[in-house]
Amino acid sequence: MKRLEDTNLFYTAMFGPDERLSGLLLVKNLEGSPSLIDGMDRMILALYDEGHIEGKALLEHWKWSDMTIMVRRSTPERLNAWIAGGERAQPFMQWMDFGEVLLDRDGYLSRTRELLGRWPVPLRERRLIAEYSRFLSDYLQAKQSLKDRHVLDAYSNILSALNHWAHIVIIEETQHPEPSVWEQVRRVNPGIFKLYDELTSSGETMEQRVNLVILAVEFAVLTKMKSSSSLLLRILQSRSEPWSLSELQHHPDLADLHLELSPLLRKLAHRGYVAEITRGVREHGLHLLDLRYTAAGLE
Repeated sequence: MKRLEDTNLFYTAMFGPDERLSGLLLVKNLEGSPSLIDGMDRMILALYDEGHIEGKALLEHWKWSDMTIMVRRSTPERLNAWIAGGERAQPFMQWMDFGEVLLDRDGYLSRTRELLGRWPVPLRERRLIAEYSRFLSDYLQAKQSLKDRHVLDAYSNILSALNHWAHIVIIEETQHPEPSVWEQVRRVNPGIFKLYDELTSSGETMEQRVNLVILAVEFAVLTKMKSSSSLLLRILQSRSEPWSLSELQHHPDLADLHLELSPLLRKLAHRGYVAEITRGVREHGLHLLDLRYTAAGLE
């Protein structure tokens, strides 16, 4: 059995005959990195076209002999959203780095591996705005929690904001954020690592630590705003007609990123990067103002 597994015949025999399968990636547990595949011995990533995955279990655990196997089923579209959105990008990038391609009928896995290696500007822009929108949202929530005297919540929020800030500066260096992100930040931007260290291990009270970090984060929120929002600003500039919030949420370049668009648009408007346009509408006999957005100077 061991010899069969080592040749990967077990996996190709199990999955290969399925003509609806477009790709198969095998990831083996790395010594010292059990979390890469949630502590399992092997992980199989099976890819299907969107129309062929219906009814299939997206996640399964198998046991073969003394080996535990995780089976993940997905589609190229969903994996692209993972990469762009950031939340699940790190493990997928590691899977692509360390995994062995067993089947690649349409070339998606090879193309994606090459794309991640190049880390092109459009992909970086999508990751940046995804990280920045959460950075901004966590910062705003930390301020509100501190104002409400919910210090533990403020601590949790500002720690999350620091994590997104760390991802932003790493992406700006054209690097992929690693699972050990703070060791990476220590090398890339020692200043942010120092803030993290002060927040988590300083001898001051928790409230004092949170207040200190909020001041630093507030400055970064302003200085990173325009560069991190370049994708959204370009979309707003793409037509003279102002955009509704719903139109932006469903724009093909933004729809799968799950952005915190409302606070982001308001902050961009406050800083003068975005113009807010109001139009009168009638609904149920009430005079309402429809709020839309355009690039500043295109009113």
